[in-house]
Amino acid sequence: MRKTLILLSVVLVSVSAGLARAGSPSAPPPTPVPPRGSPSPFPTVLSTPRPAQHPPRVRASSAILEDLDTGQVLYARHADDRRAIASTTKIMTALVTLSHTAPSTVVRVSAEAADQGSHDIGVSELGLRPGERLTVRQLLYALLLQSANDAAVALADHVSKTTSRFVALMNSNAARDGFARTRFYSPNGLDDRGYSTARSLAEMTRRAERIPLFTRIARTKFHVVPAPPGGEPRRIQNRNVLLWLYPGAFGVKTGFTTKAGFCLVAVAHLNGTRLLAVVLGDPTAEASFDDAASLMNYGFHAFVPQRVIDARQPVPPLPVNGVRVPVVAQRALTSWVWAENADRPAIVEHLRTFQPPLRDGEVVGTVTATMRGLVLGRVPLVVANAPPADQQLPPTGAGSGPVWRRSVDAVNGAANALFHAVFG
Repeated sequence: MRKTLILLSVVLVSVSAGLARAGSPSAPPPTPVPPRGSPSPFPTVLSTPRPAQHPPRVRASSAILEDLDTGQVLYARHADDRRAIASTTKIMTALVTLSHTAPSTVVRVSAEAADQGSHDIGVSELGLRPGERLTVRQLLYALLLQSANDAAVALADHVSKTTSRFVALMNSNAARDGFARTRFYSPNGLDDRGYSTARSLAEMTRRAERIPLFTRIARTKFHVVPAPPGGEPRRIQNRNVLLWLYPGAFGVKTGFTTKAGFCLVAVAHLNGTRLLAVVLGDPTAEASFDDAASLMNYGFHAFVPQRVIDARQPVPPLPVNGVRVPVVAQRALTSWVWAENADRPAIVEHLRTFQPPLRDGEVVGTVTATMRGLVLGRVPLVVANAPPADQQLPPTGAGSGPVWRRSVDAVNGAANALFHAVFG
């Protein structure tokens, strides 16, 4: 196993070193895209440190790196700090829109939507005109590629009739989905009273990336939005420089206001691994792209997958009124661990309050694996081959308090035994 980890680490060093090189033959073209397009802050190179086993220094005020598929956190810096998030707000706008209307639905642009933005067409505005008709799909391209503020309001008005109602819907969905320390005040992020955290933005992005259309749009470099009456087709360009400069990048969204600083939510894949990085409050656009790329390099280079717990892994049985009830891990747990780490994960078992009789498959708690303070994952503990119900009941006249309160010593022993059972 140790030889396998070393070999995989060497392969990742080679790949990651290539990712860190300055310069790229496929750098984005000059902007704006003729004849009209988005003049984006596109650097032509990335400046990233050589991939290493230790986390990179990032300039962002808040950042997080996660496995896109499992949500396992590989790096966090003030990830729960409440911050203005600028146009990364539009990830939630797209998520709510796609949850409430069909992409082919035709939207009639309101006067309010046409009046949004900087009125400098091609910066953060598509140049919508009152009464213009576009599909939800076309407006989503404008929203996510060009960060069009007028498209955000057009979608909000279409879904909820008014912008204020749409913002209320955003907030109710955020509360329902558990996006902690999050509050929206606009669908486009221009109102800097809105805030969230790097961790909550990561969770929003994971949910959005489960929608094929969102993923397809966010990875698109160029798109043509149909012309308004009497106008020309609008050619837009994605502002996410990583789509050109970072191999495997496929999204997601940039953002900037004076209060928020430069923000970026980025995703990339390598050899079947998909990572998600969020950086908030960077001092420059270049810094946000560099920080996200450096975190990706770190994730792809410094970690390898390792089976932490096997499916149906037995743990010491629970004593229930003199009867021993078998308990096992409900499923296997494979997590990312440091490639050059010799430490063993720490295992902690948490039992729920329960009353006998226990039945097969009943969840009685969880087991959590951690390493260096990093949570590797959690797996439910379930009953297996439970004894007959009448054998688990207390004798007549005996107390019937919660079983776990009478089994603390047994629980502690079970946790210790589980560690040795899994890791030797």
